[in-house]
Amino acid sequence: MSRFVRASKYRHVYGHTGKKEFSIDNIKISNQAWDTNLAAASAEYLSVNWASAGGGAFAILPLPTPWGTAPHDLPYKLPDIIPLARGHTAPVLDTTWSPFNDSVVASGGEDGNILIWKVESHQFDGWATEHWQPIDFDPVQRFDASPRKIGQVLFHPTASHVLASATGEHIVKIWDLGNVDNGPRSILGGHTDTIQSLDFDPSGTLLVTTCRDRKIRLFDPRAGGDAVRTVEGHGGIKGARVVWMGDTGRIATTGFSKMSDRQLSIWDSGTLANIKTLSIDQSAGVTMPFWSDNGILFLAGKGDGNVRYYEYEADALHPLSEYKSSDPQRGMCFLPRRALNVAECEIARAFKITTTSSSGTIEPIAFVVPRKADSFQADIFPPAPSLEPSVDAAEFFASRKEIVRRVVDLNTGTTSASTGPLTLVPPTVPYTSDSLSAVTPITPSPLVPKSATLGSSTLSSSFTTSAPTPTSGGLAQATFSSSFKPTATQEYSVESDLSALADENARLNGELREARSQIRSLELQLEAMRANAQRAAKVLLDN
Repeated sequence: MSRFVRASKYRHVYGHTGKKEFSIDNIKISNQAWDTNLAAASAEYLSVNWASAGGGAFAILPLPTPWGTAPHDLPYKLPDIIPLARGHTAPVLDTTWSPFNDSVVASGGEDGNILIWKVESHQFDGWATEHWQPIDFDPVQRFDASPRKIGQVLFHPTASHVLASATGEHIVKIWDLGNVDNGPRSILGGHTDTIQSLDFDPSGTLLVTTCRDRKIRLFDPRAGGDAVRTVEGHGGIKGARVVWMGDTGRIATTGFSKMSDRQLSIWDSGTLANIKTLSIDQSAGVTMPFWSDNGILFLAGKGDGNVRYYEYEADALHPLSEYKSSDPQRGMCFLPRRALNVAECEIARAFKITTTSSSGTIEPIAFVVPRKADSFQADIFPPAPSLEPSVDAAEFFASRKEIVRRVVDLNTGTTSASTGPLTLVPPTVPYTSDSLSAVTPITPSPLVPKSATLGSSTLSSSFTTSAPTPTSGGLAQATFSSSFKPTATQEYSVESDLSALADENARLNGELREARSQIRSLELQLEAMRANAQRAAKVLLDN
């Protein structure tokens, strides 16, 4: 066994739950057998599939926090009758919050309808006080999305008013919510059985699905039609889930083997080639995967009391600690990263849904890096997706260009266009800021030209450093001259030089990743055109 320990900022991340009064009790969780997470969260509210008679409904609640009581003086134990979002004529199966408006939520149900809801903060005033009368929420939009059930709904991550829905017809429909009367803008087909999960890539130019026919499919949501990539997934037909692993160029899926072992697999997002498959255990519950741009993959199994989490680095998954509890979870969702408590070094927050024989509980769990610091910890808080959309629905469907995401700095709150990956550790760069041994030393060579321009940095056969200056991408710019001549006003620092090299390395990897993404997009467009040409030729031959 090696005596060296892998350097990691997240080795000691732990789950913090706070006091019991910080949870929400007396939750009436839906008893539907349909496999979803049962809950979804925005930065302000939480939606929970509710058990109700006479149609379908879900609850909308202010977010509980492990750092204090819930907003609006929400009582720890909810009253037996609370305001609900009613409007479906059959059970609600899934909900999703808009990434650009924390008060807008969409719901899909067994009745084949999609409803859009707008939450007003005053609707929570006076809950459970004397003479209080619950008033249900009303939808602001309703449309018939399928003659069969709507199993999953998902808002687009970068385009406003764009929604994806997986239907009982075994297709995915992409909607422009501003123009639903003309039907879906694109339809993604080719599934031969029930669609089990779906997810967009960070820019929203690709969509991946898992299906009960054991296949994983990759689509261009703007082009529509059949999948541009299809591969065999997990061997079992039960509950396969998928999540895009941020900017790493990888996709994670959870599922079951033919022998009913729970599995975790990593796939290349361009070719859908399997990179790694791990056997987790032999439990029967579906595993729900969640990704954080800190490079951490969270796994929560239904029926389990624990939450596993792994750090992803250089196509390897390194087990970190594990949150353990005696209360099994029925569902779970995570808070958007822009709403985290950075002062407490909270890198992720989960909302765990547990049930007993009579009621359920929503328990907030903060995953915290144990640090004692008064200032913002930039190395564990990369920029987060912002409230500002990159494009509108019309521009998204009309263009085939790459989408530049809008991100927010968690320290200053400023919003800007993303010029590089959000994930702190790129998959091909096993460098961490607290491990200098991971950096390959640079030896000056007389073969290097005295001034070779590369990107935004000027390199030569030097080793004298100048003061770093920020560039538009937020990375340091380093300049090396032909000799090292310390002066009274200049100090040479190995640490600062290695930091500049690491920043330059990260910038170049970001440019390489962007170039590969553009190549992959062109390849997918070409394959879509070929598939359409083949279908057209077949139609002509049949006629």
